[in-house]
Amino acid sequence: MTIGEPVSAGARSTRSAAAVIGRPHHVVIDCPAPHELAVFYSELLGLPITYRSERFVVVAESDHASGYAFQRAPGHQPPRWPDPSSPQQVHLDVMIDDLVEADRAVSRLGATRLAADAPVYADPAGHPFCLIPRPDWAPPVHPDSA
Repeated sequence: MTIGEPVSAGARSTRSAAAVIGRPHHVVIDCPAPHELAVFYSELLGLPITYRSERFVVVAESDHASGYAFQRAPGHQPPRWPDPSSPQQVHLDVMIDDLVEADRAVSRLGATRLAADAPVYADPAGHPFCLIPRPDWAPPVHPDSA
């Protein structure tokens, strides 16, 4: 298999259902201000904030779904993409329909573009994320504009 080649359903996992230890839950991102960063990603992804405390905020489809969590980290130092001495630590790929429209929208939300030749951005806390054009196999992000 080459990089970028789709994986067939049969080749995705060699583990049996009984061997699974768990399932994905939240992607947790350290940051200095969890509520503010959750608002950013809530707007970016069109998902509501479903849980909120002083130190931890969750963005998900519902309060019964896994999603993205933002955790207060005192002394947080943001990654500096693409500097290997301060690696990404975590990043999200966000599927979009239209790069130009998405670029304007994330900029309005407070994102900073990190690369002139690639759709790589930093969220308001400095975490890199990428805008990924929707592949042919995926339904439109905004069906009414397709």
